[in-house]
Amino acid sequence: MPGPIASIAALLLSIGLLQAANGLFGSLLGVRLGLDPQFSASVAGLVLSGYFVGLVLGCLTCGRIIERVGHVRAFAALVSIVSATAVAHAFAVEPVYWFVLRVAFGFCMAGVYMVAESWMNGAATNATRGALLSIYMVVQYGAMGAGQFLLNLSDPASFVLYGVASILFSLALVPITLARSAASGEVGRSALGFIALYRISPLGIVGSFGSGTLSGAVFATASVYAATIGMAVSQIAIFVSSGILGGLVVQWPLGKLSDRFDRRTVLTGCFFAAAVLAAVLAFSPGLGFWPFVILAGAYGGVAVTLYSIAVAHANDHIEANDLVAASAGLLLAYSLGAVIGPIASTNAIALVGPSGFYGFGVVVATLVGLFALWRMTRRAAPEDQGPFVAVPRTSPMVSDLDPRAEPADDEMPDQPPVPS
Repeated sequence: MPGPIASIAALLLSIGLLQAANGLFGSLLGVRLGLDPQFSASVAGLVLSGYFVGLVLGCLTCGRIIERVGHVRAFAALVSIVSATAVAHAFAVEPVYWFVLRVAFGFCMAGVYMVAESWMNGAATNATRGALLSIYMVVQYGAMGAGQFLLNLSDPASFVLYGVASILFSLALVPITLARSAASGEVGRSALGFIALYRISPLGIVGSFGSGTLSGAVFATASVYAATIGMAVSQIAIFVSSGILGGLVVQWPLGKLSDRFDRRTVLTGCFFAAAVLAAVLAFSPGLGFWPFVILAGAYGGVAVTLYSIAVAHANDHIEANDLVAASAGLLLAYSLGAVIGPIASTNAIALVGPSGFYGFGVVVATLVGLFALWRMTRRAAPEDQGPFVAVPRTSPMVSDLDPRAEPADDEMPDQPPVPS
């Protein structure tokens, strides 16, 4: 009879379908707004930032919903709302209406991530926790990158792509609701306050915020930017997916580099590297399409990896029993930055033209890089750095899968048996 591996496989299949739909849907909205002359780039950025507003609210409150009704029923309810909001976007293209839908969408996705990650944590052991986190990240990035190419199925102004996204969201319900139950981990409450976390690791908080600002701009509004400069839909799919896949490629090399050297030095270098890449993308109009895509992929990959390095740096100064609570604070800093990023970058486009999209990245990356340099003068590097662990920006529950948060052998909580 199926064991825990089958249950985890079903969960990963559900997450893969969700992220394929999410990849398609996020880019579809950006393209649709970018093609409509009645919407300025700044309005489009404000509308798309609603997702991250909802994500913050969901991370703060969805735990109570899951505790009240259970993992599977919460997952089913939240994904049903996600599917409904996806198709509801097709009814009217109106900024306030879409912003409300994006907030609802982000709120529900936060709950979906919490269900998935606490479910996986309940099925994990100390021996499998790190491997499950790696597989989870590959599934997320791979599915989201692949979802971009579904944009080519139909005209972005038609109903078809909204319907495809809604169908994929709905299909994501099937594997997890039909799977045999797995041991679901608890949805824990954060015990470490945001201000206290900043006092422990200012660079961890500011680095997470900076990563969120850069990543939010890239992944929420890259399709708006691409439509503004006249890319075809097929080119937009390649362009947006390059940043997602870039994150998958560069996480481990940069992470391992941060294990070998002072983490702050690597983090500082990555922010300045992002500033240089953004400057080239902003002020080199003669680049061909493929060189532009490759550089955009490298920029997006560095922007994504900054968060994991910032988390690893913060964790070097945090006690093991506070890692989960610290993750909640760092994710909040990231999400706040991700709310600001789309609004600020699209306003930069409105003020100075298309070059403002990456020009904004130059300013943010340089400022955070300078802050990191200053912090290096205020405190010595820790004598013993913990190992780098690539962390997706989903919900605080993903930190439970971090191998650094393993309890000691004499503190292992009782785990409910997994049905065979």
